[in-house]
Amino acid sequence: MTPSDLVLTRYGVRYLGRRYPCSIGKGGIKSDKREGDGATPRGIHRVVGMLYRPDRIPKPNHWATPIGANDLWSDDTNDVHYNHQVKRPYAYSHETLRRSDPLYDLVILTNWNWPHAEAGKGSAIFIHQYRRAGYPTEGCIAFRRDHLHAIARSITPDTRLIVR
Repeated sequence: MTPSDLVLTRYGVRYLGRRYPCSIGKGGIKSDKREGDGATPRGIHRVVGMLYRPDRIPKPNHWATPIGANDLWSDDTNDVHYNHQVKRPYAYSHETLRRSDPLYDLVILTNWNWPHAEAGKGSAIFIHQYRRAGYPTEGCIAFRRDHLHAIARSITPDTRLIVR
């Protein structure tokens, strides 16, 4: 581990010498993550991208890419593009990235079950804003808005999310 790793502990995420309270999946932490179980997968996950809403926030980091009106994320295990970003119109089950609420105004992507997704192993472990303190996610790691933005300004594509 290095100080530039995001390390999930029972007290939050440790990063660059600070501790950030966070929410995890309602299914707890699991080594055998499955689609729809609401769990946060145990392991070492690399940061592989950052998405943001340019109509709502400034670009958080030079390598962040904007979320467009047609951007979706496939969560359909029968889809060849399962656990990948796709565009609308889209016939398979998916998650909308351009949401009306602020949860996905800034999204940090991890390499959980990506780029070669195994159907049913679980999709899209994002790092994003939480609804409120203590409110669980569907498996993602979520932070208070100002904490998420502080983390996003300094992470790199080499940063790892370590979930023990």
